[in-house]
Amino acid sequence: MSLAPDLTETIARARADLRMGVPIVLHASKGAALIMAAETLDAQRLADLRALGGRPVLAVTTRRAETLKARAYDGDLARIVLPPDASLSWVLGVADPADDLKTPMKGPLITARDGDAGLHRLALTVVKSARLLPAALVLDLTDPAPFAAQHGLTSVPADQAAELLLHTSPLHPVVSARLPLQVSEAGKLHIFRPEDGGEEHYAIEIGQPPRDAPVLARLHSACFTGDLMGSLKCDCGPQLRGALAQMGGKGAGVLLYLNQEGRGIGLANKMRAYSLQDQGFDTVEANHRLGFEDDERDFRIGAEILKRMGFSAVRLMTNNPGKIAMMEGSGVTVAERVPLKVGENAHNKAYLATKAAKSGHLL
Repeated sequence: MSLAPDLTETIARARADLRMGVPIVLHASKGAALIMAAETLDAQRLADLRALGGRPVLAVTTRRAETLKARAYDGDLARIVLPPDASLSWVLGVADPADDLKTPMKGPLITARDGDAGLHRLALTVVKSARLLPAALVLDLTDPAPFAAQHGLTSVPADQAAELLLHTSPLHPVVSARLPLQVSEAGKLHIFRPEDGGEEHYAIEIGQPPRDAPVLARLHSACFTGDLMGSLKCDCGPQLRGALAQMGGKGAGVLLYLNQEGRGIGLANKMRAYSLQDQGFDTVEANHRLGFEDDERDFRIGAEILKRMGFSAVRLMTNNPGKIAMMEGSGVTVAERVPLKVGENAHNKAYLATKAAKSGHLL
């Protein structure tokens, strides 16, 4: 018998630690490292890191490295060697592009090219999954077990964690209840909870759609600004209401409301992207400057929910071919693509043009 956390729970604990500014330890057969999220770093912990000696590096994604003009010898990331006099403001300035235009010269930046970057890669994966800026301070450790125990730090087995993080966390139904809606009094809300402690996801079922035929469905990613506040910077709110209205008119459908704000980077990072857009960058350029890809969402979540509800085929309301590909790849047949072109205005015209030109949306 053991009450200790399993691997999934240990990773969830590590995410929470990083969000609070607490370091974690990653350990593997080939080595170990102390990891700190750049975004939540403070001056005292930076000083404590330096007091340990060694050669700390700041790991950033290749997207961020391109903006910094730093050489990414490891392909998908760069290991920027921390200068001896690097301050907290220097670390944050390299990690966060907010002031790039004011202080474009961050360097010269020296990047490591020797040794294995596996732990650095995993560090970025965990930091991103915690919805933090994708930048992590990494310091190699020689004896991780006593170090983690001495400092009370969460220690994560890297090899097993890397494999686990490749997969979508299994979802389990929590509860469902009748929910009369403006578009249909025959509404029902289903709540699904992932095993990894992440955000819950929702399915709004309209009517009683048969399970043996393609259901009218919409994969909708949460958008606090558009869905709730009526933001004019995107078309999310009109798409949400338009999809529900069509389902209500047809008398049947399923809208999956996935908590993947800001194309999967979280609301705080989405606001950072908005700030960069105010500086003149488009949506994709802003995401890249932050260190993210164009779209970090995982639509396999939607496919799993549909299958848990008994659906194997959909008439998918989308303008995004990527959603179709991920549905098909996850075992859900897309019998038809139903266009959903609504919500264009003077404030989001350029945003929609970027989605079409750079993200392949059919607008």
